[in-house]
Amino acid sequence: MCFFMYLGTCALRAVAAPVEQISKTQNEQKFNTKKETLNTDCCILYSMDIDAVQKSFKWIKTQQPDSAKKLSRIVSACALWDIPNNDDTACLIRMKQEGAWNDSVRETARACSALAVIGIMFNDSKRWLLSRQHDGSWNEDVYDTTYSLAALADMGESNENGCRWVVENYSADWEHVGTTALIITALWKQDKLSDSAVYRDFINERAEWILSERETDGGWKFISTSNIVMQALMLVGFKDELDVPVQWLLREMNDNGSWGKGDGDVTATALGLITIGMWMSEVKRVDTPKLT
Repeated sequence: MCFFMYLGTCALRAVAAPVEQISKTQNEQKFNTKKETLNTDCCILYSMDIDAVQKSFKWIKTQQPDSAKKLSRIVSACALWDIPNNDDTACLIRMKQEGAWNDSVRETARACSALAVIGIMFNDSKRWLLSRQHDGSWNEDVYDTTYSLAALADMGESNENGCRWVVENYSADWEHVGTTALIITALWKQDKLSDSAVYRDFINERAEWILSERETDGGWKFISTSNIVMQALMLVGFKDELDVPVQWLLREMNDNGSWGKGDGDVTATALGLITIGMWMSEVKRVDTPKLT
């Protein structure tokens, strides 16, 4: 059984070009090369057995996630693939105390984003996050701030002060691909919520920089970082540039269906499933298949 409905033959047909077409322009050659690469990439992914993804979810089910971070990633992955997951969702909700998870801005933001995807939003959690914002940021920390901005956007809350703080304070200290990916994700979600493009130029410029930092093997060195990067790039409109990175991600899958070092890591595996699901549904314009 194929990983997705086969959308047509993937074989690249050799077509003899007329003599007058031999001297093509550079742009035409680049276009054809990109087109052939895309077809080849589709073939690889579409012919991948669906058992690979099922194996990943089965592996996750054997784990015992013990943190809001892990549970949040699992809830998000299951929601994307339309897999019922009431147990982990209930466990995540039970961890909430007085509007927060572990009294942590980052953990609370992650949990709020994951639950918002399945239509669960807590006003006390939104208020808790907003009460922790001071002078535009959360703890003057780029990670707390970007996760909070994304979570607020997911819950329908605009926050221009936070966006402005991130852009005005962006510097070489934050110029890491994972950090920058979180930044453009937060800004894009906030921009979309307000139906504006205030930060579009900044987002595009930073996305181009992230692409330029890709390793020669196709990824961005670490599995979790690469997943966050690919998800951000898809979100902000750079989907067509990710065929090679997605191939790299599939090659990095462990034999047991997980991703990560050793026998696998829950967060890395959930992130990998999110990335593949996003890529198939967004880039190829097909519905993410329902697993049985």
